[in-house]
Amino acid sequence: MNREEDSTMPTTVTYLFDPLCGWCYGASPVVQQLGQQPNIQLELAPSGLFAGGGRTMDAAFADYAWSNDLRIAKLTGQRFTEDYRQNVLGRLGSRFDSAAATLALTAVSLTAPQRELEALKALQEARYVQGLDTCDVSVVGTLLRDLGLAVAADRFAASDAELLAANSARIQKARGLMQTFGAQGVPALMVTDGRGSRLLSGNALYGNFENLLSQIEAA
Repeated sequence: MNREEDSTMPTTVTYLFDPLCGWCYGASPVVQQLGQQPNIQLELAPSGLFAGGGRTMDAAFADYAWSNDLRIAKLTGQRFTEDYRQNVLGRLGSRFDSAAATLALTAVSLTAPQRELEALKALQEARYVQGLDTCDVSVVGTLLRDLGLAVAADRFAASDAELLAANSARIQKARGLMQTFGAQGVPALMVTDGRGSRLLSGNALYGNFENLLSQIEAA
């Protein structure tokens, strides 16, 4: 392969995230822009960071989350509403588990892959803006149907073996990438082109979009 061919290869950007990660929500506007770039193939890679583990919301965790959310809002301009604070963080004893949202995104990836990024944005805004508990299976299923993703909603509700296997494989792939390239957490970006693969820190998602594109091209 000559250098000219190498430079024209499409760039794949793998987005490492968790649907309950506030910093990932903060990065959402930039990620949405990335998904619209004709010369970039954006792949979603849920890490399962907050999936399972049995964590429940308590007052100390709610206070910590809210203080962190205020930092994210100040840095990114993303909204964290009082509905979210009262109805999500304020539901002490409720589960803090991204398993349902992660599985729903995998269902979308299998049935309407071109809409997975849209579904992620909807899940994030349902939680942080509308104050809906996206750890709740019924809430997530209703959200898919409201988006017109009935086939994905049916797969999500059935949770068949193929869906569960695909979900597990996606999480393991994301974790493998994080381990191989030394990602310390999410969000993070893996850039792959004719020169190979390399990691971009999540900090790149909180600045100027043109600067991010420059980092992707130069990485």
